[in-house]
Amino acid sequence: MANMEVTFDGGKVITAHINGKAIKTDQSVKNGGEGTAPEPFELFLASIGTCAGIYVKSFCDQRGIPAEGIKIIQSVVFDPVKRVPSTIKLEIQLPADFPEKYRAAVINSAELCLVKKTINSSPAFEVLTSVIQD
Repeated sequence: MANMEVTFDGGKVITAHINGKAIKTDQSVKNGGEGTAPEPFELFLASIGTCAGIYVKSFCDQRGIPAEGIKIIQSVVFDPVKRVPSTIKLEIQLPADFPEKYRAAVINSAELCLVKKTINSSPAFEVLTSVIQD
């Protein structure tokens, strides 16, 4: 993966540039932005659900099971003291005709999500500054 560059694009719009793609964020109006894009924390949460989703989709594709009608409902419980998520729940809703023998296995596939694994491994963060030379 290439390095990511983050730019400040006016107002509260912050953009991540990675692999030739731009991912814009903004703050809600109540938080001083214009609400033109998801807030960074919303993207964080979306990365969890969509990562689990691609693993579920791949599981289905490998077995010739249609993924249409499958949904993942994600909910978050916040710790009222720390004000961070204490539980993130992913409910995989399956259509009635989803093969019974694969119901537990589809949960296992969602558990393979790299975003979830990364959060569970508690990576260290290093934040520093450097001066741009003219």
